Amino acid sequence: MAFAHSIGGTLYRFSDLRTLLARASPPRSGDALAGVAAASAAERVAAQRALAELPLRHFLHEAVIPYEADEVTRLIQDRHDAAAFAPVAHMTLGGFRDWLLGAADSAALTALAPGLMPEMAAGVSKIMRLQDLVAVAAKCRVVTRFRNTIGLPGTLSIRLQPNDPVDDPRGVAAAILDGLLLGAGDAVIGVNPATDNIETTRRVLDLLDMVRTRFDIPTQSCVLAHVTTTLRAIEQGAPVDLVFQSIGGTEGVNRSFGVSLTLLAEARAAALSLKRGTLGDNVMYFETGQGSALSAEAHHGCDQQTIEARAYAVAREFAPLLVNSVVGFIGPEYLFDGKQITRAGLEDHFCGKLLGLPMGVDVCYTNHAEADQDDMDALLTLLGVAGVTYVMGVPGADDVMLAYQSTSFHDGLYVRAALGKRPAPEFAAWMERMGLDAASHAGALPLTLPDLR
Repeated sequence: MAFAHSIGGTLYRFSDLRTLLARASPPRSGDALAGVAAASAAERVAAQRALAELPLRHFLHEAVIPYEADEVTRLIQDRHDAAAFAPVAHMTLGGFRDWLLGAADSAALTALAPGLMPEMAAGVSKIMRLQDLVAVAAKCRVVTRFRNTIGLPGTLSIRLQPNDPVDDPRGVAAAILDGLLLGAGDAVIGVNPATDNIETTRRVLDLLDMVRTRFDIPTQSCVLAHVTTTLRAIEQGAPVDLVFQSIGGTEGVNRSFGVSLTLLAEARAAALSLKRGTLGDNVMYFETGQGSALSAEAHHGCDQQTIEARAYAVAREFAPLLVNSVVGFIGPEYLFDGKQITRAGLEDHFCGKLLGLPMGVDVCYTNHAEADQDDMDALLTLLGVAGVTYVMGVPGADDVMLAYQSTSFHDGLYVRAALGKRPAPEFAAWMERMGLDAASHAGALPLTLPDLR
């Protein structure tokens, strides 16, 4: 179906829904690189106006990627909950935006989530300002559990990211201690291994589990190895809490990551069989990021934000404990500067929360992007106001293994203090038992680590 809208006497035509969504996207370098961006600001505004007039029901009848060609499209359409969608089924996309900003409350948004397709969430985000994205996301409530409770109102969790460039257990342990002393780790203690093999994975898993059990820390650990490596670790009896995987919004991009929906289901079943959660059974951890589909040449002519929202449908299928967009990680080819990274981070968080996910954001950039730590401070603060579920805690904000800039343990302290947020309640209680005040994080852990050489 074709769409059209006139701006200043010029009629702009859009051949299909995929094109309309792409032309309506706020500017970003990745869409320009893919050749799908609007050619002018006027064309972009025309597309946004045409999108605002589009009935929400239209998304049920026109797929941006054909059903028969893509298993993610099939997942989206087959899992759509018509009853949950019914309260907004009569609205246009513009009317839906007005409802989200007005009458919609937390209970209504929770009930609606199974009835929303990711393209609907992406579409409405394209006709929103930053403050709109913040205001609506702040009303969304998504709570998950494993050994603690993540996403409660008034909380902000932090992933403790103790990466080491050579997977040295002493380096990992030192970073864990640093993070725990500064109130990080309630989301997960998660290590990106420098070498993705079963030996390294098992060695780091054993270290993380030893620290957690020795000090009875109510959190979960994860080695962010490929899902197939984690499956092997489970088979060998390793202490696996969460299964990690990077995912995307098309079958092709997931194939480039070496995964499929079937493999992810197998991994979740394996993790559930271990029964390691004490409060809940959310055992999956997913990372996403705008631009991965373009890198894999698997975007099907869609804009990168729409594809990103489709990745959240994949995540939603597996009831994850944590999801985060590594928003500025891929580089300026996809998000050129601080302005584009900020917009993308708030879009991703909004879409994920609206679709019912426990959404975090890695507030980050690469050293060759036109961005700096001031941009990250601004995005971190906006996300905190928007109710982000968790952010990253990296020693010194500089990941020495992945070579990018993120948020530090101290950044997490800042946003908690500025907005009156606390860690997950079980973790806050543990901090107080260990002589750390969960509000000020003052004090010292009585921690003596064993010889890790």
